[in-house]
Amino acid sequence: MKFEIPPLPYAKDALEPTMSALTLEIHHGKHHQGYLDKLRELVEGTRREDFSLEELLLTSDGEVFNNASQAWNHAFFWQSMRPQGGGRPAGRLLEALERDFGSFARFRTEFAEVATAHFGSGWAWLVRGSAGQLRVSSTSNADNPLRHRTVPLLTLDVWEHAYYLDHRNERARYVDGFLDQLVNWEFASANLEFMAARPPRSGARGRRGSTARRR
Repeated sequence: MKFEIPPLPYAKDALEPTMSALTLEIHHGKHHQGYLDKLRELVEGTRREDFSLEELLLTSDGEVFNNASQAWNHAFFWQSMRPQGGGRPAGRLLEALERDFGSFARFRTEFAEVATAHFGSGWAWLVRGSAGQLRVSSTSNADNPLRHRTVPLLTLDVWEHAYYLDHRNERARYVDGFLDQLVNWEFASANLEFMAARPPRSGARGRRGSTARRR
């Protein structure tokens, strides 16, 4: 069994100036790859070596969970961005955001506040809850919404290594850049559409979009 890091869906310099090519080279090629390398060491020769990343993050604890979930989270994060992204979504996603937050502007404010205020390392998420409502949440370290029976639609990495080279300690500037220039609303909309007729569970579209390939 060998987990493989998924290639970036864009060139390394495609997200500048919010995220530089150097940041992506280190973040994707070193941090993300490191989680997968460590995970292989941990599960090789055990009954879990044929599990998917999603199965590992849902059924494991300790180092196996940390590395599997971080690999899953990062793959999902790369797809939560695109060149010339940002702005407003359309269709069912915009309707759901306006319904559950009162307005798209209110959603944007809440997401920015949660992402900026999160203490320490972690992630900011837009998720679909158990009753179908959309909400903003954050998780610490490697934690993942699937562990809390919610479906992730998009995420923002707020670990310092995600933004420090480009923005130093100004996390708020990084968050604004993500929302204004990078967020991939098409990806979030596709996740929502996939789940529209299904109850939230661990088998979200994020599995197909974010689980590393194995060979």
